[in-house]
Amino acid sequence: MTQENTTSQTGTPVVSDAHSLTTGPDGVVALHDRYLVEKLAQFARERIPERIVHAKGGGAFGEFVVTEDVSRFTKAAVFQPGAKTETLQRFSSVAGEQGSPDTWRDVRGFSVKFYTTEGNYDIVGNNTPVFFIRDGIKFPDFIHSQKRLPGSGLRDADMQWDFWSLSPETAHQVTYLMGDRGLPRSWREMPGYGSHTYQWINAAGERFWVKYHFKNQQHAPAIGNAEAEIIAGADADYYRRDLYEAIEAGNFPKWDVYVQVMPYEEAKTYRFNPFDLTKVWPHSDYPLIKVGTHTLNRNPENFFAQIEQAAFSPANTVPGIGLSPDKMLMARVFSYPDAQRYRVGTNYAEIPVNAPHAAPVHSYTQDGQGRHGFKPASAPDYAPNSFGGPVADPAAAGEGSWETDGPLVRTAAILHSEDSDFGQAGTLYRDVYDDAAKARFLETITGAISGVQNDGIRERAIQYWTNVDANLGAQLRANLEAPAAA
Repeated sequence: MTQENTTSQTGTPVVSDAHSLTTGPDGVVALHDRYLVEKLAQFARERIPERIVHAKGGGAFGEFVVTEDVSRFTKAAVFQPGAKTETLQRFSSVAGEQGSPDTWRDVRGFSVKFYTTEGNYDIVGNNTPVFFIRDGIKFPDFIHSQKRLPGSGLRDADMQWDFWSLSPETAHQVTYLMGDRGLPRSWREMPGYGSHTYQWINAAGERFWVKYHFKNQQHAPAIGNAEAEIIAGADADYYRRDLYEAIEAGNFPKWDVYVQVMPYEEAKTYRFNPFDLTKVWPHSDYPLIKVGTHTLNRNPENFFAQIEQAAFSPANTVPGIGLSPDKMLMARVFSYPDAQRYRVGTNYAEIPVNAPHAAPVHSYTQDGQGRHGFKPASAPDYAPNSFGGPVADPAAAGEGSWETDGPLVRTAAILHSEDSDFGQAGTLYRDVYDDAAKARFLETITGAISGVQNDGIRERAIQYWTNVDANLGAQLRANLEAPAAA
């Protein structure tokens, strides 16, 4: 069979479907990567009006209180000792549509908006510390493989496992997904992570790399496959109902918030690529440092206005917090606001739930769909101007940075000494899962792969798990070849 070349929507051949254009292997993603921008912009507009991913969800308002002193790492007001900040949190499923059951096996979204005195700061993460891919150019393909076939409208095991088995960087996250983390007892009883690596800058201008961890104070065993199926049929809104009723009853969910902090220079020689979203930083290398406590204590008054219209983005940073060379993060900084402008409207940031609650807005934006307010006629709408309009202040902004100097290339990041797509997945399975969790895990992947019809894809899926752990692969093969699995 002749294989066609991938092209852009104008018919131009595409250089790569796997690697964004960057300045060197660990450099910034170039905005003039036309295919990356085309691919992400087209993807964000595939459906209306629900979110293209994370469509089914719920949320509540709360408060974040800093209980420790991490000011040596960041000057951000939200993380200064004793600071109290209003928050909004949204939980979600990734692949399911608006009406899908809460208890389908899936990664769960975990996004927090901090209404800080320096503007809104968003941590947009999941209930896992890693993700399926490390380059945003593959995100539309990944989501397509997890959604529905365009012909039948059905989800398809062949499509899912074809993508995963051809993308070995997915192994770590799929090991989480097929384990207990894929079926949490409730939103309020699961952990959360910023997942990406971010930059913190202190008052002296020193830079650090950080990862966020939200450890839930509520603890409960995960839901098993059989119970999840029963709940899916009996109460499709199980998680949403549980969160709302718990808060109404005064049973406020709480998370202790921690960070891992890596000195700036250590990233260059760390044994894993610290900006690879498919990797974790072992706590033995960078222990958790407590920051404070996050509590949800107020349900929304109107679900549509305050939860459905809520717009989160990793592009929303504040002075003392910056980005990193994480390729997925850089792509999301473009893609999330772009998706919100399409889904909610050009002026989505003016909607009350998205507008800053503790900081003024002084911008030169003008007009557009959904404009909520307007400036006095005498106010200038351009910069620079001679009429007292707002001016940029680099010192107040406290923008982060990192060094990069290299040719524009499409390639994977430079491998660090212990980088491997299957290594951390194997460690998670062997050293973190106990015997009972391993048994549940084997049962889950056996059931998932038994639905694969294509022999080549099934064989690749078995090899995928053999690469994670040889014994696991052998057990999986035996299960799939047994008469009951046929």
